[in-house]
Amino acid sequence: MVARWYTLVVIALIPFLPRAAESQEIKRRWEFMNQIRREKFDLVLPEVMRENDVDMWITVGREGYEEPLATDLGDAYMGDIGYFVFTDRGGDRIERAALEISDYLLEENGAYDIVTGDYDLKEFVAERDPQTIALNYSEYIAGADGLTKNQYDRLVETLGEPYVSRFVSSEKLVSDFRSRRVATEIAAFSQAGEFSRTIAERALSNEVITPGVTTLEEVAWWMKGQLHDNGLESSFGMPSVYLQNPGVDPSVSSSRIIQRGDVIAIDWGVGYMNFYTDVKRLAYVLKEDETTVPPGLQKAFDNARAVRDILKANIKAGRRADETETLLNQKIEEAGFSVMTEPNQPSDDPTKIDVIIGCHSVGNVGHGSGPSIAWFHPRRASFVIQPTNLFALELFAYTSVPEWGGGKVRIPLEDDAIVTHRGVEWLYPVNDRVLLIK
Repeated sequence: MVARWYTLVVIALIPFLPRAAESQEIKRRWEFMNQIRREKFDLVLPEVMRENDVDMWITVGREGYEEPLATDLGDAYMGDIGYFVFTDRGGDRIERAALEISDYLLEENGAYDIVTGDYDLKEFVAERDPQTIALNYSEYIAGADGLTKNQYDRLVETLGEPYVSRFVSSEKLVSDFRSRRVATEIAAFSQAGEFSRTIAERALSNEVITPGVTTLEEVAWWMKGQLHDNGLESSFGMPSVYLQNPGVDPSVSSSRIIQRGDVIAIDWGVGYMNFYTDVKRLAYVLKEDETTVPPGLQKAFDNARAVRDILKANIKAGRRADETETLLNQKIEEAGFSVMTEPNQPSDDPTKIDVIIGCHSVGNVGHGSGPSIAWFHPRRASFVIQPTNLFALELFAYTSVPEWGGGKVRIPLEDDAIVTHRGVEWLYPVNDRVLLIK
């Protein structure tokens, strides 16, 4: 009886067992991420710890609570508590230790000098005697705010003085560490971007949409299914699928049925190997007698592209993000556009093409921790743009369109790019046309 029960259970589970190819893909991603960690620790960590005058950086984790940097640092299994400790002991590298952590895969990834489940944290710190100890608490950046009150109190009790007086926020350190990229990160993020744009473009096609039948919500659920099928995550939860027609309810991913003459936008992001994109795409649903985009809508799209060209030409490394925003808005106005001071509030003047930009950091979350040229990230606007920073070049342009009685159509454009010594460079094919749904 037992043998028969066991056989039936195994047979029932067969459809859910991973295929060999899936297992190999999981291992490939793990190996790739290990390479990223090693290169980040070797090349970026010494630079950013010294720039921020940090001698030691301690990140705390525990079972049942995932610190925001858990994947960046190694995804180790922890029991009651564990510590990732990075110490500047001079030379060209930072000492890397995983204390009170016993994890075979963490040892195998090759990023750490010390991996041990039995270590006295106070003795470890005292031996190195750091003058500054960065901890993950931050008012403005969630990725640098993973330290809980209980964990902080425990560190205070464990380390005592003089070390408690040497605690500083890791906010700027984490921002710099995450936002400065090594080549393997750029390769992985580019693949995430390719997933993002190809799935979005398929979603805005007759493969998924039948006018008069398909709802906005059904498009979003199809996209969620693609994430599942490709072993991906979402940057923002449910994909945002919404209408841009003047005078039409813009409800996001709702039960509203897609009709001919609709302008549909998608705003979403894909999570792939700890990288999260932020991408938009736009489509027009042809009316029965149409074969192409209405001239007014095409003109509105061309206006948005002209603004994007201004952004791409003028974002440079070495300048603060807020200074860059001032320059961009100046260039946009010089080109004949009207810069908006508040989002979603275009003027009633049909002769004005109203524009607002929000070129935010992107990378390990959809809205990243690095410098941001965006009104909604005031703290990050004070950061200097560095080579290898990733940005979502985001803008909204409102143009009066004759086909809608002069109402203004909002054209959203957003694609991800990297800033290099040469300027802005795209990481995958960007949005250069209004997609057509027949």
